[in-house]
Amino acid sequence: MKTPTFWNQKNLLSDILIPFGWLYSGLTRLRLKLHHPYKSKLPVICIGNLTAGGSGKTPTAIALAQILQKEGYCPYFLSRGYGGKYQNIIVNKQNYQAEECGDEPLLLSETAPVVINADRGKGARLAEAAGADILIMDDGFQNPTLHKDISFIVIDGGFGFGNFRAIPSGPLRETFSQGIKRAQAAIIIGEDKTSIKKHLGELPTFSGKIIPLPIAQQEKEIIAFAGIGRPQKFYESLKQAGGKVIETYDFPDHHPYTTQDTQELEKRAKELDAVLYTTSKDYVKLPKEFQKKVEVLSIKIDWEDETSLRNFIIQQLSAHIKQK
Repeated sequence: MKTPTFWNQKNLLSDILIPFGWLYSGLTRLRLKLHHPYKSKLPVICIGNLTAGGSGKTPTAIALAQILQKEGYCPYFLSRGYGGKYQNIIVNKQNYQAEECGDEPLLLSETAPVVINADRGKGARLAEAAGADILIMDDGFQNPTLHKDISFIVIDGGFGFGNFRAIPSGPLRETFSQGIKRAQAAIIIGEDKTSIKKHLGELPTFSGKIIPLPIAQQEKEIIAFAGIGRPQKFYESLKQAGGKVIETYDFPDHHPYTTQDTQELEKRAKELDAVLYTTSKDYVKLPKEFQKKVEVLSIKIDWEDETSLRNFIIQQLSAHIKQK
């Protein structure tokens, strides 16, 4: 799904869809209320958000896992494996492909083991048995099957909460007031262009920005393509890294690339004598032979105050570990 442009403003179309947004957010509240989540013996950190579309959850989950690994923890990721065929498995890049387990689990598995199960409670049990000592949910803030000890909501600084309306009238997965009550902290990715902090009140808030690493062929022109929630962010990052982007191709989020897709992209690159670039998340879904013809933009999160973020996590974990 591509993020609708009207989600960023209140207009006639958004107004017409308001009743459906009430229904959507009401169903989310009901689902959370009726379920009895599994409470793991391990600490559970949720990296979620209040909006649909890309906010930077996966790179944030990876960055927090790396912080925890430096502290001596053995984190496991929990993922629903969107777009994959298998459930209740532990993923690594050697034994699974994107069509089997989904794109995000393959990307996450480069940092730590990934358990796939739409029922995160069942996934937690598998991770416990496999030797994890802490669990990180990549997405799942609205998933009712597993109790969360620490929930971060990740927010795109350039988009914020859009028009503050629920799907399909706006980008929210639930009402803002309903969701913010369950969060222990917020992480703003990128410049806060929509005055997000003033809406968060006293909620602990941390900031970081996605830094693209320099690309190799800065003298070559680039054709960029992406199947993520907000592909424009990727194209801007490419330009920041020194890339001469001459054409872009947007695909829906989690798009499974077809032979026709790859042939058309390759043909266009040859016509313009350009280099093809995509995201890490898209790259893992490409056919092996086509991967050889595509470059990946590598990124990292540069925290405004990593020490404060690390101390917050450790303090929260210490309190929850005592309770368990």
